[in-house]
Amino acid sequence: METTRNWLLPALLAAAQLAWLGPAAGPAGVTPPGPAATAAVLVAVAVETVALGRRRREPVQALAGALLAVLIGSTAWDAGYFGVSALIALYSVAVRRPVPVALRALAAAVAVEWLLSLARLGAGAAVLPEWAIAALVYVGCAAAGEGRRQWLGGRSAAARRLAGAEEARRRAGDRERRRLARELHDVSAHHLTSVVISADAALRLGGARPELTAEALAFAERTGTETLTALQRVVGLLRDSDREQGRPMTERVAELIAGFGRLGPPVATELPGDLAGPAGEAVHGIVREALTNALRHAPGCAARVTVRRGDGVLDLTVENAPPRSPAPSGAGALGSGRGVAGMRERAAAVGGELTAGPGPDGGWRVRATLPDSAGPPPPAVAEQARWGTALRGRRLADPALAFTAVAVPLLLALIGVQDWDGVDPQGTVSQLLLLTVLLTAHSLPLLWRRRAPWAALLAVLATAWLWPPIAAMTGLPGRVSESLAGGMLAEFLAVYAVAVYDRGGSRTWPAWVAGAVSVAGWLIGTAAADGALSDEAPARVVAALLFVPLVLVLAAPFAAVWGAGLAVRRRRLRVLDRDDHALTTALWLAERAADAERGRLAARLRDAVLRHTAALVRAAHDGRLTAVAEEARAALAAMRELLRGLGEPEDPAGRLTPVPGVADLDTLCRTLDGAGRAVTLRGLPEAGRDLPSTVALSAYRIVEAALAAGDQGPARVTLRRRRDTLRVTVTGVPLAVVGPVAERLRVQVGAGPITLEPAGIVRVSLPVAPGPEAARPAGASGSAVPVRSVEEEYPS
Repeated sequence: METTRNWLLPALLAAAQLAWLGPAAGPAGVTPPGPAATAAVLVAVAVETVALGRRRREPVQALAGALLAVLIGSTAWDAGYFGVSALIALYSVAVRRPVPVALRALAAAVAVEWLLSLARLGAGAAVLPEWAIAALVYVGCAAAGEGRRQWLGGRSAAARRLAGAEEARRRAGDRERRRLARELHDVSAHHLTSVVISADAALRLGGARPELTAEALAFAERTGTETLTALQRVVGLLRDSDREQGRPMTERVAELIAGFGRLGPPVATELPGDLAGPAGEAVHGIVREALTNALRHAPGCAARVTVRRGDGVLDLTVENAPPRSPAPSGAGALGSGRGVAGMRERAAAVGGELTAGPGPDGGWRVRATLPDSAGPPPPAVAEQARWGTALRGRRLADPALAFTAVAVPLLLALIGVQDWDGVDPQGTVSQLLLLTVLLTAHSLPLLWRRRAPWAALLAVLATAWLWPPIAAMTGLPGRVSESLAGGMLAEFLAVYAVAVYDRGGSRTWPAWVAGAVSVAGWLIGTAAADGALSDEAPARVVAALLFVPLVLVLAAPFAAVWGAGLAVRRRRLRVLDRDDHALTTALWLAERAADAERGRLAARLRDAVLRHTAALVRAAHDGRLTAVAEEARAALAAMRELLRGLGEPEDPAGRLTPVPGVADLDTLCRTLDGAGRAVTLRGLPEAGRDLPSTVALSAYRIVEAALAAGDQGPARVTLRRRRDTLRVTVTGVPLAVVGPVAERLRVQVGAGPITLEPAGIVRVSLPVAPGPEAARPAGASGSAVPVRSVEEEYPS
């Protein structure tokens, strides 16, 4: 399909040129070329066909070949060579290359056309109209291409946003499961492990050290109560997640700190008022864990929480004074040892860093530096954003339209220059210069037609009324109004811009009325000033009689232009509404998927963990140490099973389904092959050994998306392992390297290297080094919590 699109237009153009070169030229009155000229034209046709066939992949090189063909063909047979290949190639350059490259290509194309005109007509006034026509045509072609590039860029950005939302929707469940697993670990699992260890120690050593039994029971009751309270709070938040997520993060952090203050001395606090986003969530989790550790190891000591914003980061510090007395027996040794590690994982998950250690006064200090995604941008970033907005507003189409509004009436003047009064060349040049200045001032406001359409229209209408007095004062020739009449093109463009870009929509109808009235007025005024109505008596009466009919004549085209602009605006709004609806739907589905995971977790917490934790507290209160150990083990086993279940998604029936990985690519390729598409897989099992689950899932999703792009031809999937990198190559998927599928692949890879080749080849490199990569949130890789780490961390 892509090959047909590339070569169909060049083939049709070559066939038309060859037909014109043969018997069709004679009946049309064109002198056929001689043998040498025919050979040259054939060479030009071959060059332009090859060049245009590569216009989508190499547009600049295609333009160079097309210009070469124009030079050869026009020199050999100027009367019959079409020479439109340069326009097609220039359009491709404007569509597929940035504006600076398109401007240089435009200058080269215009220069070639001007040289050909100069060689054919020689230096003189006769070459000026051809130069103006060539510049006008090429500028219009480049502007159309650049407008198409902007449109495609907007559609690509919309596709990228939608692909990101779809990816977020697909990964929402995994991401929420991972977050909830971390939440459960932070608030409960290590507490339950501590109770198990303390109870077992007291049961083994109770005969030799009877005081351990009382200490273990007291620790179990205190820790079980804290765990039960925390779990009940988690269940409450899961039930009312919309309300909790709607609250400002600063309020949630302040409420958390106040809760710890009620268990001991008040905690000094310094918080910004607008904590939000992933960084705010990380602050909440780190503060909770740090104050929990301070309460356990230094009960009754003063603590302070400080969050300061600066240079695009949040600087979090949690510090407590040294304990005034030794910590309760076993408090330091009975924890799981995961507190600091968990805080570091939270910081790393949002791209930050965390350190923990003794403070200068002998206490303990936790400090984290987190990227601030919610605060105001630094001044340099804000200034760059403003400049970026300004640069995006300077599109090639606006200067091109302003140039067209100047060139059209100037071209009319050049064509009719021989009819002007007087033959003084110097006078003619001065009159042309004055006309150029007037037209430029009239068309210049079109540069702002997108940002301020009404202001641009009013400025265009106002500058046109300078023409009658200037014509009267300078004594312009009587026929000048005929060339100035072409200046009304600026009014048409300004009225169109008001219909398209102003927010008023159909309420902008006064624009076309004002345009028709203004143009009729200055046309009649200019004609009266330069003497075109001097033969009529009296001139004012004639002007008044002509005004109303002329307004009625002009009203029809102005209304048609305004209506066309309004139709374009509505079509664009429909496209944007469709994109917004798709994006909103994807985000809504992502939130519903997360809600489903929260609801599933709340139900399991109530049915298993909460029941055993409550029984643990009752047993500790009654002094039944053996029952405490049994209930703690049961609660921990239920917690471990719950965390294991969070590692994998459920199907609608409630059964756990495995997360796909590299090993499942063989099944995927066999399924496609059985459906009639030849898909080969190379590199397994060697490349798939000992891959982290995050990398295995990402590789599977990338290959799955590329093969599902819609191609029907044969494809090949190749996996290669090079040191700490897995290289995935998918060939035979031309539909996957363009459009929404390409944007989805870029979103899935994230910041990693990805190459999409026009020949239909996708190349991706995935890092497989262990360490921080394994701790990334599910939003970055789509991975779930590894089952093995849960079992090792919480042994039964």
